[in-house]
Amino acid sequence: MSVAFVFPGQGSQTVGMGKALADAFPAARAVFDQVDEALGEKLSDLIWSGPAETLQLTENAQPALMAVSLATLRVLESEAGLDLKRDVALVAGHSLGEYSALAAAGALDIADAARLLRIRGLAMQKAVPVGTGAMAALLGMSFEDATAVAAQAAQGQVCQAANDNGGGQVVVSGHKEAVERAIEIAKAKGAKRAMLLPVSAPFHCSLMQPAADAMALALAQVDVKAPVVPLVANVLARPISDPAEIVKRLVEQVTGTVRWRECVAAMAGAGVTTFYEVGAGKVLSGLVKRIAEGATGTAIGTPDDIAAFKAARG
Repeated sequence: MSVAFVFPGQGSQTVGMGKALADAFPAARAVFDQVDEALGEKLSDLIWSGPAETLQLTENAQPALMAVSLATLRVLESEAGLDLKRDVALVAGHSLGEYSALAAAGALDIADAARLLRIRGLAMQKAVPVGTGAMAALLGMSFEDATAVAAQAAQGQVCQAANDNGGGQVVVSGHKEAVERAIEIAKAKGAKRAMLLPVSAPFHCSLMQPAADAMALALAQVDVKAPVVPLVANVLARPISDPAEIVKRLVEQVTGTVRWRECVAAMAGAGVTTFYEVGAGKVLSGLVKRIAEGATGTAIGTPDDIAAFKAARG
């Protein structure tokens, strides 16, 4: 049985996430303390008490989701005897989840990951004036068809496939007018549903170039080590371990397509049959089941989930 750990991206955040873990396990509490210290503020208070609209801000949601993922991982290590290097074949993360995956695999320390995600969130928000960009989900279309819709909708503006999530779910990103055109074209071409997403900026398209430049500068200041387990990179859909390449791909990822469907398929192709989604929500474990036939996807984010993982390991 080959195992992969996957780490959720933005949209999985909820007020109160990780609190039961922090209350029950000192190892989890220590992660939240580390993140608070790294950012010079009590992000943990916001995570556990809200308000939701402040937690949803990109610069808060990104480090918050990483904190919950790493808190969960530390409890798996301390309570269930997990050894990532021994027990897990590959790691991957959806967009910001790549930073969680790299921190889990020892390539980034938690404090650096928190600070990088704060910079990333602020830079992504600042790259495009509010109201200029948008993202839309096109459901029931292949990636190829959705890419063609985006190209047709662009009309001199930016409209690109941002996320290939699998299960017929593709997200397009770009100028608001172009994305709105893409919704109408997709509906005309038989998409099951096509709708704007409640996001504050057009992520993973060329409009994010200023944020990619900011991340290149920020990552140059950080010590990135080789991960103990290879990372299946969003922009490549294949495993990488070289620190210089990891940095390069993290920069490309800001403007590039999150090739999640291909990432999961690549892990399944490498023999992974068991996927654990570590942290908040169940989005990725749901997608796994739609992408990799016969694979299991299990979310771990609560004390009960930890107990079930421990029991399954005997």
